[in-house]
Amino acid sequence: MENFCFDIITFIFKALSEFIESYMNMFKPVKASNVQEYLDSVPEPRKEIINFIHDFIQKSVPKLEPWLAYNMLGYGKFDYINYKKENIKWPVIALANQKSYVSVYVCSLEDNQYLSEIYKDQLGKVSVGKSCIRFKKLEDMNLPILQEVLEKAAQKPGLVSAAMK
Repeated sequence: MENFCFDIITFIFKALSEFIESYMNMFKPVKASNVQEYLDSVPEPRKEIINFIHDFIQKSVPKLEPWLAYNMLGYGKFDYINYKKENIKWPVIALANQKSYVSVYVCSLEDNQYLSEIYKDQLGKVSVGKSCIRFKKLEDMNLPILQEVLEKAAQKPGLVSAAMK
């Protein structure tokens, strides 16, 4: 019986570890090693949207330096302790080309709520989940509101239950 319980606990732990690892690597793998390679690798028709939003982010929050962050474009960095209890740099804002949409991640809180969720009804014809804003067409996004969200995020980055320095 003791071995049986140990085997079950080992199986559950392994399955949970694999799930967490796959969740943390949920961003579409890219072969790019820098920002320009990422931009060059985006296929049409989303290349135009990604390039526009990339420029828009840089103009809206120029102090947030672009970098290649976890298979997406990151802008700015803050200290974050991940699920492995490792201290890593995480992007304040991120931009990703997904399979059927574009994602803008806004890692910032106001009153312990993600800015994306606070502004979701004003952002346009988008889908919002926690820090993620998803859209398919540029005209679906309310750009003045997105700019406001980006500017606020640059001032106060963070994630729910993140231990920041």
